[in-house]
Amino acid sequence: MTALDSVLLNLTERSCRAFQRLTGKTNVWLAVQLTNLSIVMYFVWAVLWTSIVEVALQILAGLFGVALLYVLTQTVFKVSIEAIENAAYGRVAKGLRNPRWLRDAPLRTSFLTLSLLLFGPVAFVSINLRIPLIILSYSLIVLTTIVLYLLACDPLPPCVGKVREWWRATAARTREIDADSQS
Repeated sequence: MTALDSVLLNLTERSCRAFQRLTGKTNVWLAVQLTNLSIVMYFVWAVLWTSIVEVALQILAGLFGVALLYVLTQTVFKVSIEAIENAAYGRVAKGLRNPRWLRDAPLRTSFLTLSLLLFGPVAFVSINLRIPLIILSYSLIVLTTIVLYLLACDPLPPCVGKVREWWRATAARTREIDADSQS
């Protein structure tokens, strides 16, 4: 599994760098967006789950959800994307690799193993038993795995994406054409 982790990590970093050249957005930005998506999906999962359980469990789940939102505002939502990206840029400028590359390897491989091993049973249960919460739960595991890989990558130096340059050039040409047609 370690070899597969290394291959996936290298592929993820190459893909993140291509994405950054194209859009100007870093792997950190992408990881934060996927984290936000997983948080929304978690709360959808919680609402769906609480709709099929007893009132006492609904109250307990509601209290847990409130506590989770509080913890998220004190941790994940406290630091801006720009601050995290600037720290990554500073580290890369000094020639240092992302410490998550090695530090998070056991966590990444655990989630990767979970993602791969649960695919078959989740597909079987969702197709044959028609339990939609299974797919939502599994998608949270896969999203977490993807975020772990994204966070282990090093970004390129800040750049304007090719899409943004193309958009600006197209807008400038359109303004020129409009100005010429009005003359």
